[in-house]
Amino acid sequence: MLIDQAKVQVKAGDGGNGCLSFRREKFIPKGGPDGGDGGDGGSVIFIGDPGLATLVDFRYRRHLRARRGGHGEGAKRHGRRGGDLVVPVPIGTIVRDVATGAVLADVAADGQQAVAARGGRGGRGNARFATATHRTPRRADPGEPGEQRLVELELRLLADVGLVGLPNAGKSTLLRKISTARPRVGAYPFTTTQPVLGVVDLPDGRRFVVADLPGLIEGAHRGAGLGHEFLRHAARTRVLIHVVDLAGREDPLAAYDVVRRELELHDPLLARRPTIVALNKVDLAEARERCAAALAACTGRGLPGFCVSGATGEGIDALLAAAAAALDEVPRAGPRGEERSATAKK
Repeated sequence: MLIDQAKVQVKAGDGGNGCLSFRREKFIPKGGPDGGDGGDGGSVIFIGDPGLATLVDFRYRRHLRARRGGHGEGAKRHGRRGGDLVVPVPIGTIVRDVATGAVLADVAADGQQAVAARGGRGGRGNARFATATHRTPRRADPGEPGEQRLVELELRLLADVGLVGLPNAGKSTLLRKISTARPRVGAYPFTTTQPVLGVVDLPDGRRFVVADLPGLIEGAHRGAGLGHEFLRHAARTRVLIHVVDLAGREDPLAAYDVVRRELELHDPLLARRPTIVALNKVDLAEARERCAAALAACTGRGLPGFCVSGATGEGIDALLAAAAAALDEVPRAGPRGEERSATAKK
């Protein structure tokens, strides 16, 4: 089961208190201040882990707390530093402060670290305050409290190409044909209820990741049907393949218009992504009869269209070649789905 949202309370460690102490030894009068500093508190850090694909671990782990720093002691002994709490999360996780709505980090790479709560600084001992004119300072600072906040973790799958379309358009069948992924396939709407990733290997050595995104219905941008569950994962894709059931509608591009409208209402940037139309199910007689007219309609709108069959594999090689060519022209998605510049891509 794909768990792609979670709320977690994070608490960084408090800093240790500084020590107020004076050196007292036999035959050493007025030894002077020797209070050590408190140690810094540990931070709560999220780190990208490619071995994770879901936030299910946070379904039962709702509180994350780092260690506090040790207190300073006499003889200028400083308190130990509190250990950081490093928590692995899937690549593609966005960390957001629930109270302010601000995005704290976007963990988009293997090993990338994001500090969710910073540890408090340790207090200074009285040895720090000694000067030539003030030799017996009676001041020591307390440690600062560590940051504490409620954060929301949101997983957005990282895929190069997204398969979008109305329910039962044949997206899962198409993904099974072009990759080794095995999403569930059924002859009824909403067979796919969570995104599925597959890797496509082309004969020329190129490789890209395709996401089979759950079907949506009109009003999805308001949460209807699977709604935001679908649209959230489309945000990072660089190219969209609109899969249309050529056997199911008199006007196949009407289905394309429904999906495009929902994408645009959810996020105008999504509607501007390079788009390819896959006119699916041409293995059926009624679909094959409509193929030529549907291709002409796509050409009239300036859309690259391909008549394909996810069941037999017809037309798929040309579709994948067009997707690879489109990917070469599009910069990779940056944090939170924004496109990076061409310089950053290189």
